[in-house]
Amino acid sequence: MQASSQVVTVVVLLADPEAPTAIAKRLAQTLPARLAEKSGRQRRFAVEVVSRPFTAGAEDPSTLMHRIVDRGSAENWDIVVALTDLPLHSHRRRLVVDLSHAHGTALLSLPSLGGWRLQAKARRVVEEAVLSLAGPRSPGGEQAPDSGPTLGPFAGRLTPIHPGPVSEEELADLRYVAGGPRGYLKLLVGMVRANRPWRLVPGLSKALAAALATGAIATVDDTVWSLATSLSTPRLVVATVGSVGLMIGWLIVDANLWQGTADGSPETRRRSILYNTSTVVTVSIGAVVCYVGLMVVNFVWALFMLNGHVFASATQHPLNAENYCTLSWFVASIATVGGALGSGLESDEAIRAAAYATREQERRHMLQGEHDG
Repeated sequence: MQASSQVVTVVVLLADPEAPTAIAKRLAQTLPARLAEKSGRQRRFAVEVVSRPFTAGAEDPSTLMHRIVDRGSAENWDIVVALTDLPLHSHRRRLVVDLSHAHGTALLSLPSLGGWRLQAKARRVVEEAVLSLAGPRSPGGEQAPDSGPTLGPFAGRLTPIHPGPVSEEELADLRYVAGGPRGYLKLLVGMVRANRPWRLVPGLSKALAAALATGAIATVDDTVWSLATSLSTPRLVVATVGSVGLMIGWLIVDANLWQGTADGSPETRRRSILYNTSTVVTVSIGAVVCYVGLMVVNFVWALFMLNGHVFASATQHPLNAENYCTLSWFVASIATVGGALGSGLESDEAIRAAAYATREQERRHMLQGEHDG
């Protein structure tokens, strides 16, 4: 009988598709029990996950808060916490979380939490946001004065995150922002993680096939042997930087990942710089991983295929461990150039997933499809 008298608060995690939805689903598994334990009252929480591209076509926190509040009112949800992998800005500051205690709504920008232990950080923020929103209310529906909207522990553990300014016309009554170079770096790392650069490698299957074929042929070519043994370490480094840079540039240009500034406003320029930087870093990680993989494969291939006497007669150098490594290093650069050319055969979908602008376009199409349906 005691359990039936408990108040059940419906908490909805409204998440953008893909990564935010995956995070929300994992949160929903443990969130009800943790909220009930931390609330310290005879209260139960029911957590639901709704996957919807609520950020499509908008990057203004005020506009997004209105969307979330309207959706929550229409569905009669008690508390709504919206999660997005979109970097949000307000008053030239990088937004972490917005809360509206009057409407029981919160908006969380996941990239602002950084790229490490994202699930744990998101859980902590969501828990404290829900507990703050679920605090005592006055008879008029406003938060009781003695409860005071605060996320003190959250702010203390996630420095340099601190309270930010909120305009009177906005729905939010509490805002946390990330400031300074460290906050910018954390946001950039979070954006790169949201791009999931590890998905870029299997998406380059045709490019990798071309690179492996190029490397296999180059490994048994005596001209390549002579070049590899004659190159100094600085020249090998230049060859590495040049080949990897060529692949990065080709992937970005071929898949049209670079975002321009249409209206030329300062805010748009800053956003474009942030988006393009995260795209370059994401593609660079994928290209470097491919390069290292090619070095390993070429090294193993050389171990099985090369003959020491033939190599020594062609190069006047012994086939020792140092020359195995040097040859694999040089061949990886040659193979990377071949892979860059082979990347033109790829479907752009896997590569374009590394760009925020592309995912935003996809969400607009999804949202339009919902309205048309």
